[in-house]
Amino acid sequence: MTDSSALELLGEHACFGGVQRFYRHASSAIGLPMRFSVYLPPDAGGKQLPVLFYLAGLTCTEETFMTKAGAQRVAAELGLILVAPDTSPRGAGVPGEGDSWDFGLGAGFYVDATEEAWSRHYRMYSYILELRTLALATLPADPQRVGIFGHSMGGHGALTLALRNPDLFRSVSAFAPIAAPTRCPWGKKAFGGYLGPDQAAWRGHDATELVKDAGRAVFPQGILVDQGLADKFLAEQLYPEDFEEACRAAGQPLELRRHPGYDHGYYFISTFVEDHLRFHRRTLG
Repeated sequence: MTDSSALELLGEHACFGGVQRFYRHASSAIGLPMRFSVYLPPDAGGKQLPVLFYLAGLTCTEETFMTKAGAQRVAAELGLILVAPDTSPRGAGVPGEGDSWDFGLGAGFYVDATEEAWSRHYRMYSYILELRTLALATLPADPQRVGIFGHSMGGHGALTLALRNPDLFRSVSAFAPIAAPTRCPWGKKAFGGYLGPDQAAWRGHDATELVKDAGRAVFPQGILVDQGLADKFLAEQLYPEDFEEACRAAGQPLELRRHPGYDHGYYFISTFVEDHLRFHRRTLG
C-alpha cells in the first residue's frame, strides 16, 4: 500500500459495521481535482478484499449510488469494497459545458475526448483506470478480484471498460445500460461532441460493437444486465436487444433480465442491487 496522504477525506460515516467515506484527490488523467466515494466493509482481519467499481449515469455524482442504492448492507455481509467516482470533471471551464443535462457536466460518458474543446480535461475513460490503480494502492483491495458495474451511461461505461480491459476487470454487470450508443441520440450527441464526426472512432466505445468485434466470450463466466420494461428511455436510447443479439452471435454468456413495471431510476436499482453484488462476489471468488 502507498501513502494515502494524497487523498483528502471529505466525510466519513459508520455504516453497517463498516465505513462510508468521500474523498477528493488530484487526478493526473483529468488534470483537475476529482471526487469519489468508498464503502469499506467491516474489518477483514488484514485480508485483501474484492473491490467493485460502480459508474453512475447522467447528472449523477460520486454520492448518488452510495446514498440511493442501499448497497452497503450487502457489501458488508459479502466483504466487498465499493468505489464510485464522479461522472465528469468539475471546473474544466469549457464554454457551454453546463448547457445540457446529457452532455458536459455530469455526462462524461467514460470516454477520452479528442475534440479540442474537451480533450484537455474530459478524459473519463483514463480516469477510471487511474482510479482503479489508486484504489488498489490505498485500500485493502485484491488486485486479482476487481469488478465493475454501472447504470445507464455508467452501464455503458462499465461494459465498455470491461470488454476493453478483461485483464483489469474480472466481472461486469449493468442496470439499463446504453448498450448501443452509436445508434441512439444520447450516444450520437456525446460521441460527436467528444470524439468528433468520424464514427469509426465511436465503435471502440460501443458495447454491442465490441462484442461483435471480439467474436468470442470475453467473459465466459457471464455478464448480468437488468432492464426495466417501464423505462421511458428503453425504446429510443438503450437497445438491450442489440447487445443481446451480439452476445448470442459471439457466444458471450449473458443474463438479460427484463422486469415489468420497473423504470429507469434508483427504485429499480435498489430492488436488484443485491443480485448484482452477489453475482460479482460469486464471480470474483
